[in-house]
This record gives sequence, C-alpha cells and structure tokens, in this order.
Amino acid sequence: MRFFLMIAMLAWATIAGAEDRPEGGDFRLGLDAFHAGSAPIHAQAGADDLFMAGETVRVQAPIEGSAHLAGRRIELEAAIGDALYAAGMDLELRGAIHGDATVSGYSVDLREPVGGDLRAWGANVTLAAPVAGNALIGGDRVEITGAVAGDVLLSARSVTFGPEARIDGALTLVAKDPDAIEVPASVIPAERITREVAQHGPRAMAKGHPGVWGAVIVNLLGGIVLTAALAALIAGVWPGQMARLRETLLDRTLRAMGVGFVGLSSLIGATVLLALTVIGLIVAPAAAAAAFLLGAAGYIIAVYAFGVGLLKLFGRAVPDSLGDRALAAVTGAVVAGLIGIIPFLGWLFVLALSISGAGALVLRIWPKGAVAVG
Repeated sequence: MRFFLMIAMLAWATIAGAEDRPEGGDFRLGLDAFHAGSAPIHAQAGADDLFMAGETVRVQAPIEGSAHLAGRRIELEAAIGDALYAAGMDLELRGAIHGDATVSGYSVDLREPVGGDLRAWGANVTLAAPVAGNALIGGDRVEITGAVAGDVLLSARSVTFGPEARIDGALTLVAKDPDAIEVPASVIPAERITREVAQHGPRAMAKGHPGVWGAVIVNLLGGIVLTAALAALIAGVWPGQMARLRETLLDRTLRAMGVGFVGLSSLIGATVLLALTVIGLIVAPAAAAAAFLLGAAGYIIAVYAFGVGLLKLFGRAVPDSLGDRALAAVTGAVVAGLIGIIPFLGWLFVLALSISGAGALVLRIWPKGAVAVG
C-alpha cells in the first residue's frame, strides 16, 4: 500500500510542476516536500515526509518523517527520521535511517545505521552498517560487514561476511546450494542457522516456502526497476520515436497485436524450420535472437504506452517532459509487473504486451501499406 501511495504522490509532485522550480527548491503541501525532474535535489530542512522522482535523486537535507524516492541513481546524504522507501538502479545510502528501510535496485550500498527493519533487494547488495531490527535481503552477490540485531532471511548466490559482521538473531539462508555458502562462527553460531534449498513453482509458493517467495520478490522488483529504467531511458533519448510508437499502439491496438503475432510467429517458425534443415542450424540462432529482441523491445514499448494510457485515465496530459516520461514508464512497469505475477492470466497479459508492442514497432519500421493482416 505504501508503494502505491508513493507512486500517487510522485505523480502529484510532477503535476505541481516541481521539476520547473529552482535547483534545491521544492513544492510544499503542509510540511511534506515534493520534487520531480531530471536531477531533483532536496536541500531545504524542515520537511516532514519527502517524495522525489527523477533520473538522479539527491537528498542533502534531513527530514523528520518518511522518504519515498524513485530514480535511476539515488544519493542519500542526510538522515531520515522515519522510514525509507527507495527504488532505482544505483542506490548510495549514506544517511542514517531511524525507521524501517525498504530499498531495491541493481546496486544497493548502505553505509549508515538502520533503526528498524531492513528489506533490500538487488543484484549487488552491500550492508556496511548496523541494523537494529530484522533484515530481509535478496540478491545475486551480497556483502555484509555490519551487525544485525534481529533475525535475517538471506537469499543469494554468493555471500561475503566482513570481520565486523554479526547476526544476533537467527539466520535463514536460501540458495541453490546453501551448504556451499560459508558463514563464519564469528558472525553467528551454526545452531542458529537454517539452510534452505531455493525452490520454484506454484507448489512451493502454496507451501509458503521462503526461498520461492524471496525469488518472486527479487525477480518482481528487479524486473520493474529494469523495465522502468529502459523505458524511461529510451523515451528520454528518442522522445519523438517513442511518442509515435505509443500513438500507434494506443490508436491501433488490435492491428498492432495482429501484426506482432504474425511477426513473432514468423521468426519463431523460421527458427524451427531452419533447425530442421540441419544446414540452417548456422542461421537458426540469429532468427531466435531476432525473435527475442523483437519481443523484448515490444514489451518495453507496450509498458510505456500502457503507463501513458493509465495516466490519461486519471486526467494526465500526454508526456512532454523527461519527468512525465519517467513517471509513465514507472507507472506502466509497476502495474504490468504486479499483473504479471497473477497465475496464468498474468503470463497472458505480459505476452499480449510483448506482441502488441512488437506489432507497433513493425508498423513503424515498414512503409505504410506494406504490412497487411487478414
């Protein structure tokens, strides 16, 4: 619920035109501060809750309440009086957090104390500060050099413990081969460690297996961050082309789905047929790669268009600035990601996005009238 509130407030910050204010300025609603733009900076003290969105987000002044941050790069340099919620690609957290911290990114680097519980997900997660509560950490490579006063649920491929690392509660370690991960006795006694083999699939989820739920959360947040970042980046670098693709998809959705279905089917079918000829095995990987790239590009395009469509339903205008395009990308990625985890129906929805986005791309590449379906 907090995450949806964060998205709604960031949308309001953009509506209020915070990105057009002087650097270091903000929009205030009571004691709450709102920033949005390419490189917003919070540098004025006295704020209660803080809401920021942009490419590079910097917090240079302390706040008394909670902070809600979204951006490609997030730099926290001041103390947070309550909780922190942050999502991005690179997170450098060098300000004390007196409440809970919920953070997600490709790289998460936490260097100052957390006064409550920690929930962190990323490809590379570094915990170099004490945590007063419990910790839920998911990542590919995790480094822990700080002390955790409570319990820890850790899901990772590789884990490194520093000389000052310590876990005062219980440790649940989830991995493909949990026995291969060495945990020094100085960190936690062996009798307080539970090792779980990572499991996948609906049965494991139904049983509430910690490994599968950790994987679901990590994959969901990682997918949302990556999709939103790519969509925002493409829309920012090539705004005209992305706008035309979005218009094509929203105005001719059924036609785009038909063209996308034919295009992807042709490439996938060509891969199979080339492989059957044996001689064509040399070319088959290229056809398979083309199908994957078309589907992936289609998903990015459709997620962005989906986000624009959702914002238009709530009275937002067509994106005409970097902040608006980033907001559309984040909105589309979050909603599409949440729908995507619904069993069966979610997969169909994601497939429909990829197909329709691929169709919009094909319709824009080929000359008018060159593509016919039916």
